[in-house]
Amino acid sequence: MINFKKLNEDVNSEKVIDPVQIFDVLPEKSKKYEEYLRDVQSTVLEKWFQEYRNDSKNTVIKMNTGSGKTVVGLLILQSYLNEGKGPGVYVVPDNYLVKQVMKEASDLGIGVTDNPRDNMFIRGEKILITNMHKIINGRSVFGINEIKQDIGCIIIDDAHACFKVAESKFTIRIPNNVSMYDELLNLFSDAIKHQSESRYLEIKDKEKGVQQLIPYWDWNNNLSTVRNLLHSKKDDFEYSNDKSLFFNWPLVKDNLELANCIITGDEILINVDYLPIEVIQSFDDCPHRVFMSATIDDDSIFVSHFNINEDDISYAITPKNANDIGERLILIPQEINPEINEEDLKKYYKYLSNKVNVVVLVPSDYRSKYWSDVADVIIKGNDELIETLEDLKKSHVGLVVLINKYDGIDLPKRACEILVIDGVPDVRSEFDKYEQIVLRGSKETLKNTIQRVEQGMGRGVRSKDDYCVVFLMGNDLVQNLYHGNAKNIFTEATQKQLELSENLFKQVKNLNLEEINKIVNYCLERNTEWIQTSRSVLINIKYNKENNFDNFIVKQRTAFNHAKIRDYRKAYDVIQELVNGQDSDITKGYLKYKLARYQYFIDSAESQQTLLSAKKLNHQLLQPIDGIEYKKIKSDNIPQANKINQFLMSEYSDTNDFVLGMNSIIDRLVFAKKTSEQFEQAILELGQHLGFFSQRPEKEFSKGPDNLWLSKNKGFVIECKNGTTTESINKKDCNQLNGSIEWFSKQYPVIDDFTPILIHNSKKFEYAASPNPNIRIIERDNLDKLKVKLREFTTQVAYNKFDVSIISKLLHVLKLEPMQFVDEYTSSFE
Repeated sequence: MINFKKLNEDVNSEKVIDPVQIFDVLPEKSKKYEEYLRDVQSTVLEKWFQEYRNDSKNTVIKMNTGSGKTVVGLLILQSYLNEGKGPGVYVVPDNYLVKQVMKEASDLGIGVTDNPRDNMFIRGEKILITNMHKIINGRSVFGINEIKQDIGCIIIDDAHACFKVAESKFTIRIPNNVSMYDELLNLFSDAIKHQSESRYLEIKDKEKGVQQLIPYWDWNNNLSTVRNLLHSKKDDFEYSNDKSLFFNWPLVKDNLELANCIITGDEILINVDYLPIEVIQSFDDCPHRVFMSATIDDDSIFVSHFNINEDDISYAITPKNANDIGERLILIPQEINPEINEEDLKKYYKYLSNKVNVVVLVPSDYRSKYWSDVADVIIKGNDELIETLEDLKKSHVGLVVLINKYDGIDLPKRACEILVIDGVPDVRSEFDKYEQIVLRGSKETLKNTIQRVEQGMGRGVRSKDDYCVVFLMGNDLVQNLYHGNAKNIFTEATQKQLELSENLFKQVKNLNLEEINKIVNYCLERNTEWIQTSRSVLINIKYNKENNFDNFIVKQRTAFNHAKIRDYRKAYDVIQELVNGQDSDITKGYLKYKLARYQYFIDSAESQQTLLSAKKLNHQLLQPIDGIEYKKIKSDNIPQANKINQFLMSEYSDTNDFVLGMNSIIDRLVFAKKTSEQFEQAILELGQHLGFFSQRPEKEFSKGPDNLWLSKNKGFVIECKNGTTTESINKKDCNQLNGSIEWFSKQYPVIDDFTPILIHNSKKFEYAASPNPNIRIIERDNLDKLKVKLREFTTQVAYNKFDVSIISKLLHVLKLEPMQFVDEYTSSFE
């Protein structure tokens, strides 16, 4: 018999290293490849082979979803192996994608394994397919602060999702059901009370949705105790719910001075701002790292998470054209017609789901309940996710709800012909939530929101020949898109598709759901003119080969790198330069807080002065040691209707913008757990829209009520307990409002006409409570009635274009004047 392996070795003494040629000579390829690579794949591989293979440690490849990134990545690794530059590793975010890559490799006939101890992988004869969790963890088989296994070349696929996994691995979580939680809470009890006594009580009672960042000075003053506690349990595998202390302690322990600590009612979290990725030496020292990503216009995450110098990855390898994104009809019904409400949309999507698969992306478990009456499947667990995704690809399922799954899943072709993104995507961690609160309304938070939405939109179109109708809904999300230049943050291809949709609707009158449905059918029924038009808008779009980096992120990472080696002066100087370039008070205050953190290690007393200055610019920040003086509201005699008119004219570009803004506020006024921050902010904004001077004293100054409304000489002192489910009001909540009443009397002694209001699930105090006799309650029925009248107020004010006389009449008719408000929308307690 002929030994073809030996014959091949005799004929080809040198292995093929050109990845395009490797594809050509692979003997066991599936027929699906038709013997040819796609043009986009060939272009990328040729560019990599000719210009990047030898010269770059870090390479970025950007290809639209569905354009064959996996094949490209496998061929690049095989090229390195053929050249003797292994071992080679292909990394994806999770095990679901590991299986997909293994299948692709099998179809190509490329040797792979998922076992990091496989000798053929170690010898560079097979590619290891693994997830990011196994590469980045404190007990990695590749070694921590040492190299147990060399990596010669590595592909990071779906790079942005992998970076988020890596971020989670530099976080330690201590759940509230272990003794260390109580020990740490007790250790920092005075620190939390200084920030907010009521927040301390809520955390102690393990209330959900409450968090407190531990001040950096208190953290460092108690660091020795914290370190000893964590060290004592570091080898206890069962100690934390997600095993994070066991797996992640080695990644965090050497940078605890720079760590953040947030205590919530559920858990204690400890992390660092930026990842000290050098502890995974085999990854950090790998000579050939290729990061593959879909097109996103901000590449700062390469710097922030993996400490790559932006000059090393100035350009990305891309195909020639970017018109391979696939066909999307992107619709924003509530922007097209603000009178279309969510109930109308829900019924419409259910109607569509009778014919095609409709997938709804929601930000939270709470929001998923809104769809329970129409959903065929609401996916809760990972096993159910995998099973349902396979069902969607094979058959008609109906209306499927996914919770917070904006990346890492594929819904090609008939698996998802209608994709609905409902509401603003939820942030992933308590640290993200803290930054979202502190940077509320800034371009940084808007950018993160838009990028997350775009990731979600990519789930429904997985190739050039794919198509999907994408609906964006939810007043909060639509208002985010409506303001400023938000839509310009999307990639160029998405902007073009949004522009096409907007131009479509300019030709249509009576913009109701019936008319919208006619346009949706152009896409679903594959109208040839629609297909031609939708493809033509993308035909001339080119990839932006230049990677874009946000100086806001890059400079903070640079400062962190200086602080890591204890050069706090340089870290301070870098942040100071960033502070000097800021126009926004909110962002400048946040950066001054970062400045104060580094200054603490140089001059702790001066650090407090810097923090005081930061707090004056951004009231959401930590309270300095000496506190900050309460800033009283100065009332005036301007009539309520005139104040409303002035506010609306300054806040909104047009009446549609106003409708979206008010509906966003109303939507956040709900009794639900873990929503206290959103609720209190909505009460603040509602007060402004109703002509009151509105403030959050407890949040801004760590003293006083959750909310305060003042109008002329009338005041509302408001405590919000919208997360409660108890049948009575407990003594603690009663005492909190009693304390706020006393606080108001001291701050505003000349105003004796004020009403203390408690927003609570019940209007009955428990026996041990001693409520002030003037307390009024807003319970569910009161709140529901108020929301109905607010929607009526919104519609009429918009229809009459902010007319002062109409506003004045509506305030009286709808009982929104101060005295009427108390009688109509609050109740006496029992």
